[in-house]
Amino acid sequence: MTAIYAIANQKGGVGKTTTSVNLAASLAATRKRVLVIDMDPQGNATMGSGVDKHAVDRTAADVLLDRAGVAEAMVEAPNGGYHVLPGNHALTVAEVELITEIAREFRLRQALEPVQDDFDFILIDCPPSLNTLTVNALVAAHGVIIPMQCEYYALEGLSALVKTIQRIRQTANPRLRVAGLLRTMYDPRNNLSHDVSEQLTRHFGDQVFRTIIPRNVTLAEAPSHGRPVLQYDKSCRGAAAYLALAGELLRRNAAAGRRPAG
Repeated sequence: MTAIYAIANQKGGVGKTTTSVNLAASLAATRKRVLVIDMDPQGNATMGSGVDKHAVDRTAADVLLDRAGVAEAMVEAPNGGYHVLPGNHALTVAEVELITEIAREFRLRQALEPVQDDFDFILIDCPPSLNTLTVNALVAAHGVIIPMQCEYYALEGLSALVKTIQRIRQTANPRLRVAGLLRTMYDPRNNLSHDVSEQLTRHFGDQVFRTIIPRNVTLAEAPSHGRPVLQYDKSCRGAAAYLALAGELLRRNAAAGRRPAG
């Protein structure tokens, strides 16, 4: 069964796109069929996968506006072993056009129905805001992976996101769950990181992934080369961490015996 995960956090710079691209490549390395959907108008997941966001014929915006199907719009990531539904600035226009549409929050879910059985995992990279694009991702998803840095401001933003997930679960998508909280850009030398990490574990328990993504220069460099870190430098700590995360996600799915983990 296909597992669909929105990778979301309304706070920017926490590693959503890094997680989308590198988790996709790591799952693909285990021979899983993976689709990354870039719902961010910045198109960073598209570019980080080696796809030119300016040169694509169709994007996620065309899918949301019923101008193309997912199968028509998706492309293969040249270096990642997975497929990408590209995103670019056209998503901003699509968001405006969707404002007057009925059932606009269900567009992505409906568009995925014809193709979702072609994939084992679908990862949706969300923009850093709780807008129509993010709501579409949450309505389409089975679970939400929440990347976050271990700092106090991140904890404040987390509560708002959890409330949004609960509202969508009550009104539009009863299957939606928090699949896991992922600690990113972790610096073990920082006492604050330890303190916030302990708070997360205390409040969320098993929902916090055991895997921790370290602060790693190579992870930051890889997107400028249009490659997941596994293809850029598979020996670095960042690559090892995302392979570990893929393994943990696979084990959670197997233990749950159903689509969402957690």
